[in-house]
Amino acid sequence: MNTFRLLRVAASATASVLALLPHSSPAQSTATSPQQSGAQSLPPVVVASPEARRRATAAAPRRIHRVAQPAAPQKPPPVRNVGFVESPRGPIQGYVAHQSSTGTKTNTPIMEIPQSVSVVGAEQIRDQKPGKFDETLRYSAGVLPGTFGADTRNDWFLIRGFKSDDVGLFLDGLQLFYTSYASWKLQPFDLERVEVLRGPSAVLYGGSSPSGIVNAISKMPPEEPIRYLETGVNNFGNAYVGFDIGGPVPAQPQDGKQDGKLFYRLVGQVQNGGTQVNFTPDNNYFIAPSVTWKPDADTTFTVLASASRNETRGINFLPYVGTVTNAPFGKIPTSLFVGDPSIDSFTREQEMLGYQFERNLSDNVTFRQNARFAHVDVTYRGLIGNGYTDMTAGTLGRYNWYAKDTADQADLDSQLEYRVATGPVQYTLLFGVDLKDYRIDDYQIFQFGTTPSLNVFNPVYGLGSLPFTTTPFRNYVITQEQLGTYVQDQMKLGRFTLVLSGRNDWVSTSQDDRPSGVTLYNREDSKFSGRAGLIYNFDNGIAPYVSYATSYNPVIGLNASNQLLLPETGQQSEVGVKVEPNGFNGHFTFAWFDLKRQNALTTDPNNPLLQNQTGEVTSRGFEVEGVANPLPGLKLTAAFTTYDIFTSKDLNPALIGKVPTNTPEQIGSLWADYTFQQGALAGFGFGGGARYIGSSFADQANTLAVPSVVLGDATIHYEWQGWRAALNVINIADTIYVASCASTSSCFYGDRRRITASLGYKW
Repeated sequence: MNTFRLLRVAASATASVLALLPHSSPAQSTATSPQQSGAQSLPPVVVASPEARRRATAAAPRRIHRVAQPAAPQKPPPVRNVGFVESPRGPIQGYVAHQSSTGTKTNTPIMEIPQSVSVVGAEQIRDQKPGKFDETLRYSAGVLPGTFGADTRNDWFLIRGFKSDDVGLFLDGLQLFYTSYASWKLQPFDLERVEVLRGPSAVLYGGSSPSGIVNAISKMPPEEPIRYLETGVNNFGNAYVGFDIGGPVPAQPQDGKQDGKLFYRLVGQVQNGGTQVNFTPDNNYFIAPSVTWKPDADTTFTVLASASRNETRGINFLPYVGTVTNAPFGKIPTSLFVGDPSIDSFTREQEMLGYQFERNLSDNVTFRQNARFAHVDVTYRGLIGNGYTDMTAGTLGRYNWYAKDTADQADLDSQLEYRVATGPVQYTLLFGVDLKDYRIDDYQIFQFGTTPSLNVFNPVYGLGSLPFTTTPFRNYVITQEQLGTYVQDQMKLGRFTLVLSGRNDWVSTSQDDRPSGVTLYNREDSKFSGRAGLIYNFDNGIAPYVSYATSYNPVIGLNASNQLLLPETGQQSEVGVKVEPNGFNGHFTFAWFDLKRQNALTTDPNNPLLQNQTGEVTSRGFEVEGVANPLPGLKLTAAFTTYDIFTSKDLNPALIGKVPTNTPEQIGSLWADYTFQQGALAGFGFGGGARYIGSSFADQANTLAVPSVVLGDATIHYEWQGWRAALNVINIADTIYVASCASTSSCFYGDRRRITASLGYKW
């Protein structure tokens, strides 16, 4: 079953479903979707509730009889701008989102989702000025970004203590899975919002991290014109120019009739320059065009494309002694480049093309289909640090490394949403079929003993070339095809909301020897996953909830012995309370969780570049998060997470009860931003935040600790007549710290102070 066969099967199934369902032509239906306001607005993609559609067109006929229900007392709405209608895929006001589709795949208030959800909107991204995608998550509960410090190659993040960037990254609801070195790169400038769904999510999304997912939402073609340019530079000489242009496409009426509406958007950025590490550039180039066609009020079709290129060099692998603790010579400089600029390089070329289709078949039935094909090509060449050859002299050993990974991923997700009332119960039913096809061409080779060492205070470069005399460690093609069917029922009875979800996956995985084409391993898997959650919304804005979910993730890749990785499973119990005070534009979430992850990937202690699977890791903890727009111009966000994470089952009994490396057990953050609304200082604003990263361990025996750290960030900005000037600083005290250690020879410095000055103009 290849990609094209999967797409043909899906297209046939889609056609069959549409043929059997009631159809409402534009001439027959007078219902219209609510319009959004503001230059950042998105043409509605998620259907409005039947009640809202009928309010918009009072004369529209009622196709399905609904049983009248007693009116429940309504709490005062939060303070928001008049006329703003939030879409779960569109912009939010300030820092507070009220709607999300990530938790249920339907347009659902966050206060009715019995699971922890965080939303980072474009305004918060702009205020905090992240340098790369994972930095957008620095102030979210339960998430630790930048696991490997100041690494410009990839985006890294843990959710509730588990590595999730490889199987937990989604773009517009479709997975961007990676294995080996074929990783994906998202650009913060191209995102409308970033949503974090904590806890197992495989019941809706298929293979994913049992600790949760991060779903990035692309900027979409707007109904109102957007014209925006921005440029900036930081203290490392890294400069950029970005643009965001879009709006409606003027159309001439035919015979006095308007034939649909067309909207476009073009987002792009060029970034080039250095970083805190010598000879390590961070160059990023991307462009992302999109077009939305709305032939009538009930149909939306959006095509999204993007292309990008990244150029940098590999991360430093440094020893524990000399970074966390003093060596005889002191500390290794944070600017040291361990490789050789005449040899080292890391390049990524990435292209994506997809679409989002939505059709309201009636007031009660909506069909959606989302699809994307993505291609990535990564070339990684470098000399990797491998501990000391002479600690007293400060001489590091190195080994020779090369990887060439090319991957293709095709995703197709078809959904049918049906809304109906039976007696006092309102149902939102969701039926879905999704297909995934993934293929990676994985070539890796390394060699020890032939690479000259490097002195940390007197590095000598210019080797020119260093050929390999060994055979490749990996030279395989791995293919995985996944078919999943899922069903979900959101049942509302008064102020109770019960969410029941179930899914079954069928997966085929094979590994072929690349030179000969011979299939070495093949495995067929099938597994059911489910979720049940209950939440109750009191009149005073307090909503306690409870949920239980299981997870299934058919991991793609090889262990340290070059064997196919086993499927990963997980389960979680979560109890929490959500609070949205009456008349207050903000909400708070408190959550207790007990999460288990079986067959979890861990770093091979004998080689930090390879992975194995342990028996089981448990994470139990507590989270609290609050976001608010309490006053005009004032925006706040705060989060704290603490958990006890440990190996609960393992073939090595000495590891049971131990904390995995790279994994702090406490994280916290606080951020505030204020802009004067009137007077002589109108348009002037300032903000700042603090981040706490708890201590972690550098070895599996938990004898070598990596200290905790508190980091401060700050910003000042001024807006006037379409102009916006800003100065952003991360790590304002320029604290030198180690972000984490995977082993005693694999430690990674965190970001030094980075000052970014930017100037933007919109018209």
